[in-house]
Amino acid sequence: MSRSIRRTIGHTIRLFVVGSAATVLFWGGILFAWSSILSIPSIDNFDTRRIAESTKIYDRTGNVLLYDVHGAVRRTAVPLEDISRHLRNATIAIEDTTFYSHYGFRPFSFFRAMAVNVLSGSYSQGGSTITQQVVKNTLLTQEKKLTRKLKEILLAIKLEHIYTKDQILSAYLNETPYGGTLYGVEEASQYFFGVSAKEATLAQAAYMASLPQAPTRYSPYGTHRDELEKRKDLVLQRMFENGFIEQEEYDNAKKENIEFKSEATAGIKAPHFVFFVREYVEKKYGVEAVANGGLKIITTLDYDLQKKAEDVVLSYALSNEKNFNAENAGLLAIDPSTGQILTMVGSRGYFDTDIDGMVNVTVTPQQPGSAFKPFVYAAAFEKGYTPETIVFDVKTQFAADCKPDDMETHEDCYSPENYDGVFRGPITLRSALAQSINIPAVKVLYMTGVENALRYATSLGVTTLGNRDQYGLTLVLGGGEVYLLDMVSAYGVFANDGVKNTPVAILKVEDADGTVLEEYTQKSERVIPISIARTISDILSDDKARSPAFGEASSLYIPGSSVAAKTGTTNDYRDAWIIGYTKTISAGAWAGNNDNSAMEKRVAGFIVAPLWNEFMRYAVQKYPSERFAPPPPETQLDDLHPMLRGVWNASPSGEVHDLLYWVEKDNPRSGKPGSAGDPQLPLWEYSVQRWLQGTSSLPLLSAAPVTQGGSSLFIVQPKQGAVLQRGTPFAVIVDHKNPNNVTRIALYLNGQYVGSVGKQPYILSVTPTDVGSMTLRAVAESSSGAEETSVQFSVR
Repeated sequence: MSRSIRRTIGHTIRLFVVGSAATVLFWGGILFAWSSILSIPSIDNFDTRRIAESTKIYDRTGNVLLYDVHGAVRRTAVPLEDISRHLRNATIAIEDTTFYSHYGFRPFSFFRAMAVNVLSGSYSQGGSTITQQVVKNTLLTQEKKLTRKLKEILLAIKLEHIYTKDQILSAYLNETPYGGTLYGVEEASQYFFGVSAKEATLAQAAYMASLPQAPTRYSPYGTHRDELEKRKDLVLQRMFENGFIEQEEYDNAKKENIEFKSEATAGIKAPHFVFFVREYVEKKYGVEAVANGGLKIITTLDYDLQKKAEDVVLSYALSNEKNFNAENAGLLAIDPSTGQILTMVGSRGYFDTDIDGMVNVTVTPQQPGSAFKPFVYAAAFEKGYTPETIVFDVKTQFAADCKPDDMETHEDCYSPENYDGVFRGPITLRSALAQSINIPAVKVLYMTGVENALRYATSLGVTTLGNRDQYGLTLVLGGGEVYLLDMVSAYGVFANDGVKNTPVAILKVEDADGTVLEEYTQKSERVIPISIARTISDILSDDKARSPAFGEASSLYIPGSSVAAKTGTTNDYRDAWIIGYTKTISAGAWAGNNDNSAMEKRVAGFIVAPLWNEFMRYAVQKYPSERFAPPPPETQLDDLHPMLRGVWNASPSGEVHDLLYWVEKDNPRSGKPGSAGDPQLPLWEYSVQRWLQGTSSLPLLSAAPVTQGGSSLFIVQPKQGAVLQRGTPFAVIVDHKNPNNVTRIALYLNGQYVGSVGKQPYILSVTPTDVGSMTLRAVAESSSGAEETSVQFSVR
């Protein structure tokens, strides 16, 4: 090469260098002058700014995160020392390998990225350091303009002069987005893997470090999982090349099989319960405070027991769907001594759209069937009836405007069936309740009074029985709609010896600064006498008393534990219930269909009791309990009518009647006789006398005769000399020793015909309209002639 050529080349190089330097100086001067007047956000409050944090809901231990209630962001800030070194190093390796050596800005990376952006016109390349990204995420908008980029560079350089590298890295790891509403490594780690950022493994760290560049594209739940795998491997390679990990760590991490949590359940446990809690805190503290205020909520939930409940509900609901056409179920448990909710399973699957799984059946009104009966019996016991009180379980018409021999339910007539179609005759209230027999329960409700029973249920915690006028005698068989939560809590009052603790779901709420906003304090209230609560528990835990209906080792029985339990099935087979309790846990389960369609015609003992039984066997191991204390002994037995003591055929005259005949309904211990004018008495007596006539081993109805033509015809009621009320119907009961010869019995009141009866039992309801002395005459007509008898009484 000639000297002139070399001279020319050298001159050209010098010109290029000088020109480049001049260009850099020129544009640098322009940049300096421009930046001096450019409006740049202040960073003076960078370290004191409050980062919006979402509310966290925990179980009762405070260690299991149930849910992160997020608004615009889900974020939990943690100090750098609580972030895995692998996560820190993985982030540096893939985002900014010279992080600890630069001053906030890498010129060559910036100009390279700018060249690509200019040529492509996409502004897709950033070339940003971690410091620049912190500035972008915290101090600037996300717009992609040159002016914003220049501000970013200037602020990054300034930030590096004020804060340490660790402070900047901590800000990045706590505030960078990891997909959707997830911000910060702690939230991402919990969401994707169910572990804290401190516990993240090398492979998990590599996955998380892969996400910030393109969180949506690299999402483990998206359609580009292969790209996520490649980027994870790239992160591991960069970590190895930069000396963050050894060869063996690199090889093991590449082969490690990492399980991401299901997207449906990622970040949420016990979903029905957490949304139950969320609704409460949003109502109390406001939606914004819950979404971004960083509240910490410690709940009452026992997550171990919750998991068992969820498994049991899912398993049995799927089985019931196949066997009983009952596709859904729910389960709830509380601690009776505190009211704290331990489990809440609102369906077989919260995300199961086939059954509207998001509906929480524990707080949805359902008819409880016979599960309502203990409230009615408890009210009756407090009124003066005893567990040994006898009523007659016989087919009965209960509508006063219907004929006693009309044994159907239609229009305004009401004649319910027992669940098994069997009628047992005289039975104690203990046996009737333990075996869940319907006819005695309806009679007990009538004697107790509907209003009194509603008041009783409400006092125990049933909140849904508002309109008293809509309920009648069907109430005792589940005619009102209730919440499973209320029912379990109300049964818990029996478990807690009559003391109510209103259900609670929260132990403590703290704000982001750790200030306690509210904390659980026990608020107990005695609502029923201890004797009544213990009587109900004694009956519902009496395996011998319930064995005729359920068997000796039924699903209501828990080996080794004293457990009280009651089932309930609605007449239309749309709801099946069971609620049971020990002194330490009260639990109830419901089975049915969310669309309210009917199940197979099987009682709750088959459909839902096995589900409850499996849960309770586990629960009583976690919450062991002593046996129920027995109720206090009855001290006035000798003063009670024989029917209240369990004797139904001890009348001196040999008469047999139902309880309403013998005792004053509203004061059974008064010693006063039953009201002859009670509108239910003719109905009850007709059924009892019909039952007597069909039971040859029992004595015929008899009374001292008052005759005018023979001794075969008797007026059993009203009694000679009775005093009755005008306008109040009373039952006329007549008997004949030879009914096969009688064609009819006609009745005359003061000479006026009032009606006739053609077959046994001879019962007719009569309503006196006048006052004064009355003569009731009964005439028995037969093929051999007529005979008559009469009694005198007065009406006032």
